[in-house]
Amino acid sequence: MNTNNNNQQFSIIGCGRLGVSLAVFLSKQGFIPKAFSSRSIESAKKACESVGMGRVFDTPIQAAKASKLVFITTPDTTIEPVCENLSKQGAFDKDSIVYHFSGALSSGILTAARKSGASTGSIHPLQAFAPYESGQDSPFKGINMSIEGDQKAVEFGKEIVNALKANSFTIPTEAKTLYHASAVVASNYLVTLEHFALELLMASDMSQKDAYEVLEPLIMGTLNNIKARGSVNALTGPVARGDDEIVSKHLKDIDKKLPQFSDLYRLLGQYTLKIASQRGEISNDAQQKLGKLFKF
Repeated sequence: MNTNNNNQQFSIIGCGRLGVSLAVFLSKQGFIPKAFSSRSIESAKKACESVGMGRVFDTPIQAAKASKLVFITTPDTTIEPVCENLSKQGAFDKDSIVYHFSGALSSGILTAARKSGASTGSIHPLQAFAPYESGQDSPFKGINMSIEGDQKAVEFGKEIVNALKANSFTIPTEAKTLYHASAVVASNYLVTLEHFALELLMASDMSQKDAYEVLEPLIMGTLNNIKARGSVNALTGPVARGDDEIVSKHLKDIDKKLPQFSDLYRLLGQYTLKIASQRGEISNDAQQKLGKLFKF
């Protein structure tokens, strides 16, 4: 599907960090922001001023009716009720394309718009957004953005992502929750894991700054190994070697000095042992001994 002047015009419903950045950087690529609406009229005005074009409306229905391409960039909990309310008031028709930008929720929450004849989809940038500042570089450039929805929404979504100079990939609608869980594990839980590592090192009277500097090359090297060899083949260390004596020493010291982390170490060990077993390089005896050590 090729863009034309009509479907390059868009409305923003929800002028938070993402909504503002989306409007600013799409406008730089020839898309035309026609309307802004937000729970706070001041937020809508600020978004409009940041872009330098478009119009602020008092209500979402007025903004949605201003163009056929509608981006609902409200918080997750309000996307569905906003869509339902707009649909009830006749905001959408067969020429409309409606997107939301939630990572956790699929385009299924836009059912009301779809029943009105609109094409529906979701686009999710795998990126955290800071408040927009004039003159800043695009936060979309080079990042990965998922797309799902009906065929028309997916194909046009690729054009939107391409205009933002980001990389698009598609996922099945029914896989959206697992996709988001994966992102949480890769980002949020990675922070948790490294916090755990830092706490262990800081227990030896090392500052957090020094502890991070000591671990950083190891962290980055591990990520590079995963990229180059895959997660199973990148695994090293005592569990991968079947060294139950070293693991036993770890647990004795953690249980004694940092017992709040004992269960976490054991739980991580259980799953690490499963990965190690896929390599087929540790004996059954070693697996059994490690398995006993990792039991709660």
